[in-house]
Amino acid sequence: MIIDDVKIKVIAGNGGTGMVTFSKIMMVKGPTGGNGGDGGNVFIEGVSDLGALKQFRYKKENKAENGENGKSGLHDGTNGDDLILHVPVGTVATNLNNEIVVEITQIGQRELIAKGGHGGRGNFLFRSAINTSPKEFEEGKPGQNFDIHLELKMIADVGFIGLPNVGKSSLLNELTNAKSKVANYAFTTLEPNLGVYFDLILADIPGLIEGASEGKGLGIKFLKHVERTKVLFHFISAESATPIEDYNIVRKELENHNPILLEKPEYIFLSKSDESNPENIKKIQKEFKKIKKEALPISIIDNDSIDEVKKLLNNIAEDKKFKPEE
Repeated sequence: MIIDDVKIKVIAGNGGTGMVTFSKIMMVKGPTGGNGGDGGNVFIEGVSDLGALKQFRYKKENKAENGENGKSGLHDGTNGDDLILHVPVGTVATNLNNEIVVEITQIGQRELIAKGGHGGRGNFLFRSAINTSPKEFEEGKPGQNFDIHLELKMIADVGFIGLPNVGKSSLLNELTNAKSKVANYAFTTLEPNLGVYFDLILADIPGLIEGASEGKGLGIKFLKHVERTKVLFHFISAESATPIEDYNIVRKELENHNPILLEKPEYIFLSKSDESNPENIKKIQKEFKKIKKEALPISIIDNDSIDEVKKLLNNIAEDKKFKPEE
């Protein structure tokens, strides 16, 4: 079961308390109390693991390490270790105390959500010409603590779409460790099947039919999954007698549901190309060129075509990586 909505508490570390101590060495007597260390911060960081929110199902309180208290001999306490919480890319973190919203959109993106408290000053920093033996010190400041709502909104990087029974599940199984049901009849896929290809989350969206945007077939529920994908892989069966019509049916349903879906990057694949002759493949490709579209023939038993798909995925994965602003 994928956890995609959870509330947690995050607690940054408290700062350490400053030390009050004096040198016992003759001629160099004076305050030598060190400062307390800073408390650890709490960060969230994007990862490709779609199930990363499972860790919070039973662990609702997540605390960073406190800073160490100051020591004698002008030695400061060490800072507390930061706590890094890994969340799936596409997670929206809402601070329920101050309503600040942070969205994780790339792998490796790290955002601060709770700041650790500063360490208190030791008595060495309170010395002065008129106070040569200060006994003052500071308590460490408390770390921030917040209630955070984590919601996974982006279900996949790449959505496999098309009419029913066009080979989407077969390719997903070939590329990932997904175990999608495969059979030669419509609506084999009744729920979105997910797989991970290196850092990418792939989703086999159930087949869309004419009228899906009006609730026919598997309906609007699965059109909503398409909204959450960055890139669309559109599958057209090379066995189809009406490939352009098949393509337009699915595109029309996307438009009827939400015209913005037509603006997503799209790659067209002629699936099951091994079951069609080369002349027919070329004919279909020419038909797509007339509407200014490129169609790539693929087959799960053709390693060269699978390698071409992998190249596309590798490029998409590279674009997904977090690139800090210079």
